[in-house]
Amino acid sequence: MSRVLRLLPTAYLYALDVAAAAVLVMVYLDFARMSDVPAWLGYPVAVLVGAPLALRRKRPLLVLGIVLAAQNVATIAHITLEPYSATAFAIYMVAAACSSRVAVGALAATLGSAWVAVFIGEAWPESAGLSIFLTLVVCAAWALGRTTRIRRSYEARQAAEASSKAVAEERLRIARELHDVVAHSLSLITVKAGVAAHVAPSQPEEAREALQIIEKASRGTLVEMRRLLGVLRSEDSEADLAPMPGLDDLPELVTRASLAGVNVSLSVAGSLPDGLGLTVYRIVQESVTNVVKHAAPASCEVSIVVGDASVEVRVVDDGPGERVLAGGGGGHGLIGMRERVAVYDGTFSAGPLAGGGFAVRAEVPLS
Repeated sequence: MSRVLRLLPTAYLYALDVAAAAVLVMVYLDFARMSDVPAWLGYPVAVLVGAPLALRRKRPLLVLGIVLAAQNVATIAHITLEPYSATAFAIYMVAAACSSRVAVGALAATLGSAWVAVFIGEAWPESAGLSIFLTLVVCAAWALGRTTRIRRSYEARQAAEASSKAVAEERLRIARELHDVVAHSLSLITVKAGVAAHVAPSQPEEAREALQIIEKASRGTLVEMRRLLGVLRSEDSEADLAPMPGLDDLPELVTRASLAGVNVSLSVAGSLPDGLGLTVYRIVQESVTNVVKHAAPASCEVSIVVGDASVEVRVVDDGPGERVLAGGGGGHGLIGMRERVAVYDGTFSAGPLAGGGFAVRAEVPLS
């Protein structure tokens, strides 16, 4: 039951608190009318016992203090004799929201003041029985609150560890792909260097062309090597030296998506070096895959614009945008795209659109 309540939106939880507060106020108003206490005392006490509980999630300690004081007055004035259920309702939130030191102190103060009020308001042995009963009720609510806090803390640590692990694994995967890009470029340099050395005496123009290719490839390789060293976090395994996908492979990706029920329109303006082309390809691939998984059948627009200083990637679909928020943070696909863009010191954003659909935007510097 507590798991279900935790998953409810905050507005519903506040609504439950308001409903509980209203019920307790009405119950205590009946007690006040049936008691011998004058209305000027009974009615305000009834309101103070229940009404503050509507705000117990915002100010748990303050609410506990007001409710406890009002219940102590109600007990001493013989308005009602019940096991401090409103106080238990308030102390649950204190135990769930506050630190151990504050929660233990609040429990001790609550039980101490409640015992004093019961022994003042009631004679022996009724006071002893009521004290035992209220102790059980209050301690049970407090223990439930602490259990909830411990479980939430454990789940938060698990989520943080899972997120950190996902980021580390994604960085390692990116590093391995950049390794493949660098290896492919070095293979090209080796081949062209051999060609240049072989034809230099007889065909200087062809040798010059090979040297220009070597220069361009080596510059790009040095840039990718710097990025590779920046993201590598563990020993790389033996990698496949085949070239990685790039912008030229996007039409095939679009064709596969159409077979899965997603109508993708692709617009590409410009060309990119291998490493950056791989990053753009992976962003589009993950975005389109998310559309296939969560929104198909749907339409999707992919726009890639290579400018003078940066390349802008935009993937927009008309599916249900709220789907990404259901998991509370997006999942590993968004982590992967964000990490890829971060390698190039770019900017990344992803989220639902106001009019429906979902958009992924990335801007990656070329230099």
